[in-house]
Parts: sequence; C-alpha cells; structure tokens
Amino acid sequence: MPEKRIYMSVPHMSGREEAFVADAFRSNWLSSVGPHIDAFERDVAQRLGGGVSTVAVSSGTAAMHLVLRYIGVGPGDIVAVQSATFIGSVYPVLYLGATPVFIDSEDTSGNIDPELVREYFADAARANRLPKVLIVVHLYGQHADLDPLLAACDEYGVTLVEDAAESLGSTYKGRQTATTAPFSILSFNGNKIITTTGGGMCVSQDPAAAPVFKKWATQSKEAKIEYEHTELGYNYRMSNVLAGIGRGQLEVLDDRVRQRQRVAERYREALADIPGVAMQAEAPWGMHTRWLSVIHLDSEVHGVRPADVVRALETNNVETRPVWRPMHTQPLLRHAKAIGGAVSERHFARGLCLPSSSSLTESDQDLVIELLRKCFAETPAMSSL
Repeated sequence: MPEKRIYMSVPHMSGREEAFVADAFRSNWLSSVGPHIDAFERDVAQRLGGGVSTVAVSSGTAAMHLVLRYIGVGPGDIVAVQSATFIGSVYPVLYLGATPVFIDSEDTSGNIDPELVREYFADAARANRLPKVLIVVHLYGQHADLDPLLAACDEYGVTLVEDAAESLGSTYKGRQTATTAPFSILSFNGNKIITTTGGGMCVSQDPAAAPVFKKWATQSKEAKIEYEHTELGYNYRMSNVLAGIGRGQLEVLDDRVRQRQRVAERYREALADIPGVAMQAEAPWGMHTRWLSVIHLDSEVHGVRPADVVRALETNNVETRPVWRPMHTQPLLRHAKAIGGAVSERHFARGLCLPSSSSLTESDQDLVIELLRKCFAETPAMSSL
C-alpha cells in the first residue's frame, strides 16, 4: 500500500489564519469570548448578504439544537427531516424529545422533494398532526429547491430550517445559502469547504434570536456578577482562537469554491466516456460548490458498486465513501415514519464521494482517476487491483 494517503476532504489553510490566531495569543483572549468571535460572526453575516444575525458555536449539531429549542420543539412535537442527510441533522430532534418524520429526495439535486413535502403536509393537516419544523439539507454543496418548500411551510404554518452545513458559498436563485429560511445552521468542521477545525453557526432572520442563542450556548449564565442560572444552558460557544481561524478561512472562501469546482470538472471530463458512470447533476436553481465530488454508478451497466470502489481504492490508500445512508434505513431510527424512500435509497446504492479537497494536487487526482478507470475496466471483483 502506498505510504501517502489521499483523503476525501481535508482542511486547506491559506496562511492568513496565522495572523488572527497570533493576535488571539498575544491578547490572551483564548476562551469562548473575545474580539475574533464577534468579528467572525459579523464577517459571516456580511458574507451572507446582511439582514441575518449569527452566533458562532461549537458545531453544526449544536447550532441545530439551539435553533430547534428556540422554535419551541419539544416532547410530542413532530419534526420533518430530509432522509438523505448526516445524523447530525436528526440528533437534536431526539435531544429535545420530538419525533422525526423522514421525507424522500427528488432526483435532480438529491435533496428533499417539494412535491412529497406538500403531499405530506396536506395529509398531516387532515389528521391534525402537522410537524412544527421542516429541516431541509443542502447536500454536498447544492441547494434543495427552496421556494416551493418555503411556500408550503408558509401555507401550513410550519417553520422552515435550512441545514446549510455542507453548502457555504453556494447560491439558490442568486441568494446566498442559509438566507431563505427563517433559521439556518452552518458547519465549520475540519472536512468542510472552510473550517475552524470544529465549529458551527446559528443564522437567523429574527434579531431577537441571537442573544438567546448566545446565552444558552454560554451555560445560560444570567447577566450578574455571581453565577446565577434560571434556565437550561449548554457549553456550546466557539473559542476566540477558532474564530480567528475562521476569519482567515472566510477570506479565501471563493478560492476554495473554485478549486473544488475544478476538481469536480476534471473528474467529469476524465470519466465521461465510461458507461454507467455520471457526475452528480447541478440543479438549474443554483450554484453547486462541489464541496464533495459525487458520482453515481449504475451497476446494471458495469457490475461495479460503490462498496467495490471503496475497497479497491482503499488498497491504494485512497479514501472514498458512499453517500449518506438515508435516515429511514438507520437501525437507530427504524421505527420512524418515512414518506417515500425509493429515491434516497437508490442514490445511496449508487452514490460515491471522491477525494475533493481544494488542496488536492493534479497528480493525486490523476492517480484517483487512474484507479477509478481501472475499476470499471475490470470485473466487479477487481481482484487484481
């Protein structure tokens, strides 16, 4: 096995982060308060076009937890969630004692199907069991079709939340991600398009929400000299040091998007002649950042499944993974209600995430392409790879 490993998505530092981090050290602002946190929140809000409030927290999951609590989600409530997602979209629903209902995808973007959502809302309204919230996830750097989803939520009195953990830098009909719904969340995990090494952000169109998020994320300490607490809180605040990293990363976001798009385009060109292999489509309603380059494999054409490719490339120290397993198929969530499911199950059976780092060299990508082509040139067993 080659010594050098090619990972799927790694942090890509620009060098600009070092000045902000050094400033945090010089000033000794090293905890969950400090000027870089305030500045990072302002910078992200400005990047999103203004008109939103932002609160930096420890993870995207923490941000979702705070948002759902603010909306008032609790025991007995239903929260509708896109089935094709990472479990972090769902855990906060369970933390709050609510019940998830999973909704299938449409084929174009692989994100939640607006027609299924509207049908579900109509049926749920007749049964007086409407969800309190609809969580829409923008997978792999591409938006769900938001306008019909927002219209359905407005009609039925359901609060729309954008899980934009994977889509910073992308747009929907010219609008920045995380700005259509009343509430949204971002992630700055180490594998995201820009990173604070670990972190997230609550985004809200309600200016009254930000101070509440901030209080809850800081152990719900009252504004008194002594430590007084009158409601439940969490240790969810981002540190000043990590916010400094985020400020430097945000300055190169557009570069990172272009670099990942170039990686995806090289894959598309290099694999275009292989029957039964296709790059994930770009939906007509927005710009895809290609946070991850995703290909779909039709095993009926060539006999190769995503799991076969994962195993084959792993023998050459190259990381690949299937797309997210649908939540309605997870053992933990086996009793949850699902609306549809065939589309997300088919995408899971066919979808494969390729090495997509913005720092991926052309020579490393050439190796990935060579290994991929070898997979499809051989038998499904790929015994000689």
